[in-house]
Amino acid sequence: MRKNYLISLLALSAMTVSASSMAKENVTVSGSTTVLPVMQKISEHLMQKDPSVVIELSGGGSGSGIKALNEKLTQIAMSSRKIKGKEVKAAEEKGVKPFEIPVAVDAIVPIVNPKNTLNGLSLDDLRKIYKGEIKNWKEVGGPDAPIVLVSRDSSSGTFESWESLVMKNQRVSPRALLQNSNGTVVQTVSKNPNAIGYVGLGYVAPIIKAVEINGIKATPLTAKEGKWPLSRDLYLYTNRQPQGAVKKVTDFCLSEEGRGLIKEAGFVPPAKQ
Repeated sequence: MRKNYLISLLALSAMTVSASSMAKENVTVSGSTTVLPVMQKISEHLMQKDPSVVIELSGGGSGSGIKALNEKLTQIAMSSRKIKGKEVKAAEEKGVKPFEIPVAVDAIVPIVNPKNTLNGLSLDDLRKIYKGEIKNWKEVGGPDAPIVLVSRDSSSGTFESWESLVMKNQRVSPRALLQNSNGTVVQTVSKNPNAIGYVGLGYVAPIIKAVEINGIKATPLTAKEGKWPLSRDLYLYTNRQPQGAVKKVTDFCLSEEGRGLIKEAGFVPPAKQ
């Protein structure tokens, strides 16, 4: 009798462990390094509230995230730009139907090293600097020193936004040092007194200096009001309307708590639906 009781307990224990394991729902999220800090905050808080959800985060850039969604390698793609028509077509060919969720409003911010005495530029200045037409800081009121260009690589949604909003679809100079994340742009500019780069608002930190554009400072408020000339929407993309654990993540992003976390990360929550 005792033997049968022990066997029953062991069986019950095994069933409990098995049920506990099955209760965990993994959600993979990848893509834009601009959206990444927002999703890190969202993930930490949601997993504390609901331990059944396990969120796996990775960067790689907007294009990489959308490609991973289309290849069914990720469940949520983070993007700092809208999905392109050719990406939608590629998705549909693989049986994927991208569903768009605006998650925040961001500002792209030009940055320089704190040792640079320059405070502001015009959009025209920025365009000429990144085209390679302006090569010395003294040409725009800065020190007599060569300008070192730092840019995101072409897989980045931030790069594409910069190319559209600043460059007006003209090419960035081939002299630019290409970086694969906002974080590496910050690090590169912080270590070179002559460098200029650009990052999402959430990456502005004391180790670099934000540059005003046309006398306007980049803040969540100027981005929200449309006063900042380099404002843009940030997105999440899923395969069809979110279901299950994926829906738990996207719903939390748009909840009051999620909107508060988006503000904490230095971004502006989207308009309420």
